[in-house]
Amino acid sequence: MAGRITAFPPVAPPGARLLILGSMPSVESLKMGFYYAHPRNAFWRILPEVFGESAPRSIPEKIALLERHGLALWDVLESCEREGSLDSAIRAPRANDFGALFEHCPGIGLILFNGGAAERLFMKVGRAWLCGRDCLRLPSTSPAYTLSYERKLALWREALSGASDTAHGTRA
Repeated sequence: MAGRITAFPPVAPPGARLLILGSMPSVESLKMGFYYAHPRNAFWRILPEVFGESAPRSIPEKIALLERHGLALWDVLESCEREGSLDSAIRAPRANDFGALFEHCPGIGLILFNGGAAERLFMKVGRAWLCGRDCLRLPSTSPAYTLSYERKLALWREALSGASDTAHGTRA
């Protein structure tokens, strides 16, 4: 039987313009205590490459990278039952409090989903909080999603490069 797991609090600088949402932290991330900790997950490789920065090594460096670029980071789910790390194994999901997040970060105009599972879960449990915000699904940075790193990077670069111009309602 799968045990109940709980996600991390958001990284949510008040001036954030863009929210990146995953589904639920992996087993490795939960063990390491921060988002996207699996060594083969491309998230912490893609973001600094997009912004022309060196790869952050520590949690404070990762948070600082997000803050410098007006990014908030969270997961759709506050908790769920799951054995292993696959999104397909999620049972009994409980959504995070997006009302509180958007009240804390009123400038968020664009939501980027890190993969299809995050998008599907949000549309099921968080759609009411869109309130005119645009959203875009990007390929999952997870190693389980087998799209090439180069293609993932190109799609994330396109979305994040245009985010400063589009985070206030001009992107579908």
